[in-house]
Amino acid sequence: MAPTPRSSAVALLLMGVTAPLVLAACTTDGGESGADGAGGGGGGAAGDLTLSVITHGSAGDAFWDVVQNGAEAAGEDLGISVDYQSDGDPQRQAQLIDAAVNQGVDGIVVSMANPDALQDSVEAAVEEGIPVVTINSGGERSAEFGAIGHVGQDETIAGQGAGRQLAADGAANVLCVVHEAGNIGLEQRCSGASEGLGREVTPLQVDVNDLQGAQSTITSQLQSDPTIDAVLTLNSAVAAVAVAATGDAGSEAQVATFDLNEDVIRGIQDGDIAFAVDQQQYEQGYLPIVMLKLYVENLNTVGGGQPVLTGPGIVDASNVDEIADLASAGTR
Repeated sequence: MAPTPRSSAVALLLMGVTAPLVLAACTTDGGESGADGAGGGGGGAAGDLTLSVITHGSAGDAFWDVVQNGAEAAGEDLGISVDYQSDGDPQRQAQLIDAAVNQGVDGIVVSMANPDALQDSVEAAVEEGIPVVTINSGGERSAEFGAIGHVGQDETIAGQGAGRQLAADGAANVLCVVHEAGNIGLEQRCSGASEGLGREVTPLQVDVNDLQGAQSTITSQLQSDPTIDAVLTLNSAVAAVAVAATGDAGSEAQVATFDLNEDVIRGIQDGDIAFAVDQQQYEQGYLPIVMLKLYVENLNTVGGGQPVLTGPGIVDASNVDEIADLASAGTR
């Protein structure tokens, strides 16, 4: 993938990488190092690291494709072997973590939509001396499990931002569409939206794997309660069907969403979607690779025990055209 402009957060971290790289005299093709690595994790030599990225995303999901792009770009930039895998089933995700531990990888990046299901596997990795960075979800349990850091968006803070924006746009009765049952991060988004809005939002459960069914469910809810004046979706794919659902229901409710894809960007440009909360997931793929390299080679940690936040940011009519160019390159 062709390099694209990095965020300021990436630039700052890469400045920190430069000194260890020069001192270690490593090559980007896995060649011999002129000095031993610090050995903070699985013991890989500088320039010869293997990292495993294991997420709860589904194959072909626009959001997680960008996370994967970020992780793989970091691997290419830093000369690290990155193995990206994903599975939406928490038990299978735990098995992928166990397999990575058995393979003796030098570090693991994992998203924790269901922390309880992954706890034993993450803690087993840490017990084996493999550094773990968590991303996207489960940040509040990250340090408890022994991870060296968390990269992501604080979902409550992001929800508050969405709620405040909806309130500024005049919304009063908001439907919050939850697309994955048991995903604690989504629950936090809705809770935060209630706080930012200043009144309770109405949660609505749908299945992201059945978008036609999701559209029907949203339509029915809008028809049963004509006072709903805004629909907040928590997934970019669901946003598109929410727009269709408002048309099916004859509703004037505005649609807002979390996360970006081409349909959301086009919807904002066309005026069908009011705004999107962007958590800059490319950074959630890229930054943990930098963090693990720094830790394994130089025992550096980032964040001081606090998560490294990648959002939220609001994408609306004022900035969507600039974001569109970056999204087409697979980095937003």
